[in-house]
Amino acid sequence: MSSAISQIVIAVLGIGGTLAAAVITQRGADRARIRELEGARQLQQDEREYAARQAEREARRSCYASLNAGTRDLANAITKALHALERGELSEESRSDLDRAHRDHRLRHAEAQMVLPDSVAPAASAANHRLGSLYALVKRLDEGTVREGEDLSTGWEGLDDLWDPLWRMRRVMRIDLGITTSEPEE
Repeated sequence: MSSAISQIVIAVLGIGGTLAAAVITQRGADRARIRELEGARQLQQDEREYAARQAEREARRSCYASLNAGTRDLANAITKALHALERGELSEESRSDLDRAHRDHRLRHAEAQMVLPDSVAPAASAANHRLGSLYALVKRLDEGTVREGEDLSTGWEGLDDLWDPLWRMRRVMRIDLGITTSEPEE
């Protein structure tokens, strides 16, 4: 009997071992699939985050390019107006171009204020302030309503003083986009 019992015990253990091996193998495969799914989910999450960062960067780049173009357009219109005032030939077309460039710049600056990070906003604000002041001076020169001490040379000085804030604004935008890595040496 004992040999029959031992054979039964051995058979049960063999069957149990075979079943346990199958269960253990299945659990291992399940764990591997779970790890694979988690890896795929993480990869998808990383890809979505990367795409979002790229879209945000592209939106900032587009905003910066638009703001930079608007500031240059207004600066050019102011320059042309100063030249025309110097010759005494500021036409209605030149006035219209100047006003259009000013409106366009103001719109671009207002849009940029919603996008600009804190590292860029002060430089853009300083450039905007200088442009606005210079535009107002040109308008006063044209209308003959200048303030005490203002004349055409004040306009040219203001134009010369404008370039540093515009350069600074472009520089911090480029730093923010990662195009320029650091501040220049003074």
